Amino acid sequence: MPDLPARPDLDQLRHQARDLLRAAQRSDSAAAARIRAVSDRLDLSSAQLALAREYGFASWAKLKLEVERRDVLNSRDLSRLTSLLAEHPELATTTMEHWCDHQLGADPLGYMAMLRFDHDRLGLPPELPGTGPIAKALIDAGAPVNGRAGDTETPLITAASYGDAEVAQVLIKAGADIDAISAPDSGGVPSATALQHAAVFGMTDVVDVLVAAGARISSLEMAAAAGDVTGWPLARFTLQSRIRALVFAADHQRLEAIDQLVEAGTPVNEADAEWGRLPLHTAAGNGRPASVQRLLARGADPNLRDPRHHTTPLEECQQEESHGHREAAAILRPLMRVGGSAIRQTRCVVAAGR
Repeated sequence: MPDLPARPDLDQLRHQARDLLRAAQRSDSAAAARIRAVSDRLDLSSAQLALAREYGFASWAKLKLEVERRDVLNSRDLSRLTSLLAEHPELATTTMEHWCDHQLGADPLGYMAMLRFDHDRLGLPPELPGTGPIAKALIDAGAPVNGRAGDTETPLITAASYGDAEVAQVLIKAGADIDAISAPDSGGVPSATALQHAAVFGMTDVVDVLVAAGARISSLEMAAAAGDVTGWPLARFTLQSRIRALVFAADHQRLEAIDQLVEAGTPVNEADAEWGRLPLHTAAGNGRPASVQRLLARGADPNLRDPRHHTTPLEECQQEESHGHREAAAILRPLMRVGGSAIRQTRCVVAAGR
């Protein structure tokens, strides 16, 4: 059974049904058999029904409704969604099915939480305003704010993982459990909160929303991601914990936390043993130029190669094309030298650019 494409076109589906009918009328036995499987009549409505059944829908009307629902969600058209839910309130809660990019199905509220991250492959603009009001409309129509029993993660955890601060704010205001944890077998960060997901996946805007809403900060690493390690007795933590915290501070451009951790003796050129991440490589790879500059000033080696991928920080940031990545590359490129003077040159260049 085929699945609908991620960017469906109802007109194209109509053309497919017409083409199927024409082929059957031209004595194409395979086309005729497809229609005869659902109806004794050789007409357009029967061809449409055959196509709908092949995509997994009971009727052409249900196929059209599902395509319309996804189009409304993708376009963030609140007026159309309001009208659609007034006539079909079940669309706020029923699983989105038979899509090639969501083969296990997608909850409408969770789908909205992922939309901003998925914009590129869906042909949507990078800046995606309006996801919050759509999420609110779904919640107002009955979408469960904490998901369903048996879900591996809540909609808030999904919003945190995929970086939609607008949806996260709506969910929190609607009463989402801010400290709920994902299932042990979840695909993101197993047995972790929304804050931990946002921190691990570098979603700083969502980290800020969660912290402002009172999310529990249970580790030095999360404190560093949130940007405030003041009051945490750094000397009491293991070296590995402090290295991981420095990586999180670098990833989220928490410059004061970087300074505090380095001043507490945390090495800037040592990878953490758990994930093999280096602070400068992480900052460069995620397009955090302010962190790149601060780490260089603190003695990070721009020529050091990552222990996992054997890449330099410059090679890491050249894999992406965002403004932040380009800015980080511009800082690092002049510092790529062969020889023992790289660190001294780095400090001079960085100091001159302050």
